[in-house]
Amino acid sequence: MGKLTTHILDTANGKPAAGVALRLYRSAAQRDLLVTTATNADGRTDSALLEGAAMTTGTYELEFDIGAYFSGQGNPLSDPPFLDTVVLRFAVKADEHYHVPLLASPWSYSTYRGS
Repeated sequence: MGKLTTHILDTANGKPAAGVALRLYRSAAQRDLLVTTATNADGRTDSALLEGAAMTTGTYELEFDIGAYFSGQGNPLSDPPFLDTVVLRFAVKADEHYHVPLLASPWSYSTYRGS
């Protein structure tokens, strides 16, 4: 069975992004909220976002509240934050493992399919 995991790295400060609120939606005819959580001290969620029978083939969206995170870092150059909520839309197959990291600074972000 497949699973979906994520983590967030604060590339401006060279550390994991702890305490970032995030939401996972399944996108189909309508958008269904599946998971609401936040990252731990390692910038990861405490458990997989999806796994086992919950992991179905389809399109999903991850929303990361990165603006609130960077507001709390006390950088006057990023107040107010340029980025607010980062939304990533991607497709998965039920029987594969997907790791979707977010590398973020107050002004930019990138992602990729990790292992």
